[in-house]
This record gives sequence, C-alpha cells and structure tokens, in this order.
Amino acid sequence: MEYFSHILSNGLRIVHLPVDSPVSYCGFAVNAGTRDENADEFGLAHFVEHMVFKGTKKRKAWHILNRMENVGGELNAYTTKEETFVYSVFMEEHYRRAFELLIDLIFYSQFPEQEIEKEVDVILDEINSYEDSPSELIFDEFENLLFKDHALGHNILGGEKSLLNFDSGSGRSFMRRFYAPENMVFFSMGRISFSKIVKMAENALTGISFPMAERVRKAPGPILPCERKIHKDTHQAHVLIGGRAYSMFDEKRIPLFLLNNLLGGPGMNNRLNVSLREKNGLVYNVESNVTSYTDTGLASIYFGTDPKNKEKAIRLVHKELDKLRDVKLSATQLTAAKKQVIGQLGVSGDNREGLFLGLGKSFLHYNRYDTLSEVFAKVEKLTAEEIQEVANEIFAPDNLSSLIYE
Repeated sequence: MEYFSHILSNGLRIVHLPVDSPVSYCGFAVNAGTRDENADEFGLAHFVEHMVFKGTKKRKAWHILNRMENVGGELNAYTTKEETFVYSVFMEEHYRRAFELLIDLIFYSQFPEQEIEKEVDVILDEINSYEDSPSELIFDEFENLLFKDHALGHNILGGEKSLLNFDSGSGRSFMRRFYAPENMVFFSMGRISFSKIVKMAENALTGISFPMAERVRKAPGPILPCERKIHKDTHQAHVLIGGRAYSMFDEKRIPLFLLNNLLGGPGMNNRLNVSLREKNGLVYNVESNVTSYTDTGLASIYFGTDPKNKEKAIRLVHKELDKLRDVKLSATQLTAAKKQVIGQLGVSGDNREGLFLGLGKSFLHYNRYDTLSEVFAKVEKLTAEEIQEVANEIFAPDNLSSLIYE
C-alpha cells in the first residue's frame, strides 16, 4: 500500500494511507510521554491525555464527548512511556468534523479547574484497579526494576501525591513544552484524497507555530541482574523474568521479534506454552514480550502459577532459554518460524485500527512506513545464526533479572 506524506511550514508532518473503506481514521501522534516528565510531574503526560477531552476554547466536555459519538464515531487516546496518541474513527463523510475536533483538543485545550478534581479521582480509581491486578502491575514494577532511577522506570499513571498537585498550569505547561507541531505527526487512513487533507491542514494549522522545549533523553545506564520477591495476598504466584533488549533503531530487533514469537508469542504452539501448559499443566497463561524504546528496550517472560509449582515452572523457562542459546534452529524450524510470523503479521494487518496506529508510530519515529511486503522481506532474510546470536545476548544469564509476587 502506497502512503503519502507532506510537511507543513511549521514542521508538522502529515501522512495518509489510502484504503478502500467507508470507515476513516485520523489523529495526532505526539513524541512525548512519561519519560519526558520532570521528577515532580510523574503521571502528567497521562493526566494531559485525559484532560484534553475536558474543555477547549470552543467546547465544553459535554460537547467534546458528543461530537463524534452523535454520528457513530469514536474518540480515543492513550499514553506510553514515549508517545501520546489522540485519534478518531468515523464514517468517511464526517472526516472534517473529526479533523476540526482533534485540532481543537490538541492546540486549544484549557484544562478547566472544575474538571481537574473529577478527573484526578478517575485516574486514582484507574490506579487502584491496576493495583488489584497483579498480572498487570508486575509489568510496571519490573520496568522500574530494570530502569531503576531512570525516567523509563516510573509508571505511566503516576501516583496520588503528584496527581493532587496538578492544576491547569501544569497541563498547559506540558503541552507548551512538547505539543509543538514539529514534535508530532497528523496521521490518517481512508478514502479521502490526500490533496484535500493537505489543503485542510494548511488552512487550519500553518498559523500554529511555536518551538518545542529543549529536550535531552538520556539512555539508561547498565544494571546488574537481580531477583526481587514481593509478598502479595494472591492465590497465584506471578513471575516475570527478563532483561534489557534492543532499541527500535537496532536492526537486531527483527531477529528478536521472531525469537520472541517462537519462545512465547501468541501462537499456542510457542515453546513456553507447550512446555509449561501442554506438557506439564503448570500454568493457564505464559507469554513472552518485547518492548523497544528509542534508545533501549526490554524482553520479558511472564506466567502465573500455583505457588507450589513456581520453582518447577521457573526451571522449565530456563531450560527453554538454554535451548535457544545452545541449539541453533534447523532449516526446517527456521522456515516454520518465518512462515508463522509472516502469517501472523498478515492477519494483524487486517485489523484496520492496529494498522492505522502502526502508521502513526512508525512515521513519528522513523519518518517512514514499511509496508507488510517490506517487513516480510526482512523476516525472510533472517538466518539461524542471527537468531541464536540474539538469544545469547538477550537471554544470557547475566542479562536476566526476575520479579516474583508470592
């Protein structure tokens, strides 16, 4: 699929992917997230994401809520450690409506004081629900373990102390620092012509121009592997094992992607699921994950099990890691692994919203978008030696830490 791109005079990048569908998508991807907060601002990026829906110069929260809902559309947003996305999904005839609303949210939010206390309570409830879910909480605590004393370590939601100190000025200050046109991408997908998008953008956005605040993201320093056990009043033991991995700009992330899929990806035939669940009946769910940031990354393995089975399950995980490091994939195994990854990518590409969000993230960081055929070609080129080398680097004992809830 061919995409189109353009840069406005104020530095805002625009990218559009034509698809033959009556459903359209558009949104803003901002290169700012949790790691860009100051020490007294933990949770501010996520707070801003919530508050952009609570009032602008032209609209109150109720009008924002209903603007797309009234025509059957959706308005969504989410925050990560490095990005914030605000976007809409709608029938194609409502493109201009969505476009104008998103501009209002991104550039003219007011952070009304009367809405702040209510929204802080909402976020505190979100934090409490997270605390009640150890299978989710453990991932945040593990990142804090791997990125201790670094901006990537603290969780996205923040804490009660910092949240209660936020006011209108806090939100506007963060947006002024990072929501500059040069630091974001407007991304779009649908049947609308690209020339029409550019014309609308030039009319509505070229007059918006201010510099982004100076920012220096420092990569986290090296760490020593460690094991931490935390008592939790839960029926299961929750275990997370992993270590530092490659950044999104490291070519080794591609063999790691295949390796992760083989080890504990979504297929029920992944090695960890076969070993821990199918052969031994120790777990309901076991998975491995890879997250890449702009200057580092992490790879992890998670499972929950009956406390009496915890040690056996951990031994089986390490047995599979030993096998990946010590035994090179055969030609048959490599071909099968590639075929599975390519098939999964093809199926996931049929998820329009996922495709759209991938377009935005890719253009935000790489200033390009790789088509599925280009990704398939990279996977096909992988060798067994490359995959084994990655296994020896990422799953080496001196790179592995563990966090256990018991």
